[in-house]
Amino acid sequence: MTPGINAARKASVPHTIHEYDHDPASESYGTEAAEKTGVDPARVFKTLVVAIDGKELVVAIVPVTTMLNMKLIARASGGKKAGMADKQLVERTTGYVLGGVSPLGQRKQLTTFIDDSALDFDTIFVSGGRRGLEIELAPRDLALLTKGAFAPLHSTPHQE
Repeated sequence: MTPGINAARKASVPHTIHEYDHDPASESYGTEAAEKTGVDPARVFKTLVVAIDGKELVVAIVPVTTMLNMKLIARASGGKKAGMADKQLVERTTGYVLGGVSPLGQRKQLTTFIDDSALDFDTIFVSGGRRGLEIELAPRDLALLTKGAFAPLHSTPHQE
């Protein structure tokens, strides 16, 4: 299994693993995960790594049906400006490849923020650490495992 799945197991956090055949031609990993697991896309969250003020890396976990609002993640992290982190830096820091970055079991524990819409659900889905692998768990358990905080982080695609 992946470091993310192992982290949930080691902490004895209730979770369910969902595997599916990943299509390399898929344009959206999150949408594909929702379709192939048969779950409401609002319950599937993507893990994004963001650079705050050009230096500190943080994790933002938002629904796949939305876009991360850079002003909101900067505000949540106490910074002024946010931008997507460099791909190679993300992979080196987390130990995961893009499209399979899990908020759990990262090589370096990054400060984590979870969109507060996660609290609307008993369980949510996040990447288990590779494409085609999702882990379902309670939002508060995700916050516990990542030492994460809840904050408003998203915009709908046409608000951005």
